[in-house]
Amino acid sequence: MHSMGDDSIVGKISHIELRDVGQAFKVGRYPIHFHMVGNVMQSYAVGNSIHDSNNRAITIHGVHYLTIADNVAYNIKGHSIFIEDGIESRNFIQNNLVMNTHRSWSLLNTDTTPANFWITFPDNDFVGNHAAGSANYGFWFDSKVHSTGPSASNDVCPTKSQAGLFINNTAHSAGRYGLRIFHEMTPLTYPCQPIVYDSSYLSKNKTDPYW
Repeated sequence: MHSMGDDSIVGKISHIELRDVGQAFKVGRYPIHFHMVGNVMQSYAVGNSIHDSNNRAITIHGVHYLTIADNVAYNIKGHSIFIEDGIESRNFIQNNLVMNTHRSWSLLNTDTTPANFWITFPDNDFVGNHAAGSANYGFWFDSKVHSTGPSASNDVCPTKSQAGLFINNTAHSAGRYGLRIFHEMTPLTYPCQPIVYDSSYLSKNKTDPYW
């Protein structure tokens, strides 16, 4: 699903089976791929079965307010539920079951240590999901200093952004960690502004017991 602007295309994908999908060594050839649309409040992928994929299961790329719910992904190569550029926000990922995520050497470097859920921007809601078996990680928050790819911008700062909901999620049978937070998550009210020490604070607050 790709268009040039907010809700200019609507994708409602529900209760279908996708088998032997995803083309290895082909960027963007994913079973379900919402790509650079912006706000997609009318779109969703709900209740689908995706299995035996050579290139992910569902990719969330440059979109906001997308609903991904009640899907089953089984026997997937590479990060299975994949948030791509680190700009995607306010997406709602609920009650998905992702099983048997395998390494891939035909995608990103990080796909050699894959996650059931690969999360590059923290401000998304994850509720009631199950990560059941991965070569490495169940849920991996892998935020960068700035967004990357087609969404690259110095005005987007994932590592300093506020996190969305992360409630009632379960991970087990991972090769390493059920939940990995790496590189960094230090949320700030103004994510892209530097933290500046105000030297005038001491002179104005001499009675402050912490000084």
